[in-house]
Amino acid sequence: MEVRPHRKIFRKKTKRIKVGEVSVGGDSLISVQSMTNTLTTDVKNTVKQIISLEEAGADIVRVSCPDKESTEALKEITKEVNVPIVADIHFHYKRAIEAAQKGASCLRINPGNIGDKDRVLDVIKAAKDFNCSLRIGVNAGSLEKRLLEKYKEPCPEALVESAQNNIKLLEDHDFFNFKISVKSSDIFLTVKAYRKLSEICDYPLHLGVTEAGGLFTGSIKSSIGIGQLLMEGIGDTIRVSLSSDPVDEVKAGFEILKSLGIRSRGVNIISCPSCARQAFPVIETVKKLEKKLSHIKEPINLSIIGCVVNGPGEAAHTEIGLTGGGNDSNLLYLSGIPHTKVANAKIIDRVVELVEKKVKKKK
Repeated sequence: MEVRPHRKIFRKKTKRIKVGEVSVGGDSLISVQSMTNTLTTDVKNTVKQIISLEEAGADIVRVSCPDKESTEALKEITKEVNVPIVADIHFHYKRAIEAAQKGASCLRINPGNIGDKDRVLDVIKAAKDFNCSLRIGVNAGSLEKRLLEKYKEPCPEALVESAQNNIKLLEDHDFFNFKISVKSSDIFLTVKAYRKLSEICDYPLHLGVTEAGGLFTGSIKSSIGIGQLLMEGIGDTIRVSLSSDPVDEVKAGFEILKSLGIRSRGVNIISCPSCARQAFPVIETVKKLEKKLSHIKEPINLSIIGCVVNGPGEAAHTEIGLTGGGNDSNLLYLSGIPHTKVANAKIIDRVVELVEKKVKKKK
């Protein structure tokens, strides 16, 4: 059973590009990205982290390439993982050329620090030669000096102009396999920039609120910014930037997509905040279920409601539902139909058993 959006989102149709084997744009799924935070030269731990991101559902993973040793490491890293790797390039255009040679599927270049036109042309040639896509990664914190002088400060117009200049440069040299981002740590600036860019171009857009903060605050800021744009039909791939374990970025990304009914992965738990009416400890129950069901990848909806006020109604729209009842007698539902009663002490084991059984039937 899919998440039920209250209104349909009409997504803007953009050009479709390829990042390795992953399609971005057009009618492709909105992909979820993250970025490693290990030293790229530490191949073993970088590969280990990428595999953990794959297991969490990441479609694309970005790896920083600050030096030649890092781009050299890409050769081994790309052999050991399944997801396409984006090489994150700043300042040194030669790192982009090396990354293309060593197996990167996409090259992220920052217009604010990649250098002059000739250097970008060398990167374009490498992307063509080694079948790489590009990402024009405009960032409010590193805008070109000329644009900062013109606009006095980062603003939506400056971010979009930077993107436009680089779009023209790529198009003028017959390169069209690219996506664009115009990020800021300010939600309002970010949203306005993406809206303006979406109005004037049809290239796929990589969404994100950059440097959003820690797990709690960053997830909230990203949900507001990314979620608002997705609801308007803008965006083809997302990265939730968190000062946290990169796996948390992937989980947060899927939660944003799941909450909008765009894409589902894993167990979607609908639960009440709990109150004096609760017939079992809702908060602790949900915490334990989230942990015990974290291995589930197939989409499934589960409602955990502490009393009969909303319990039966939520259970009617979920595949498995639990409604708190008096005298240590709670009611389990399957597809909205009352199934069996369960005591508080047996809730966790019984719900986990039912979810795993339901998932097995779906396979």
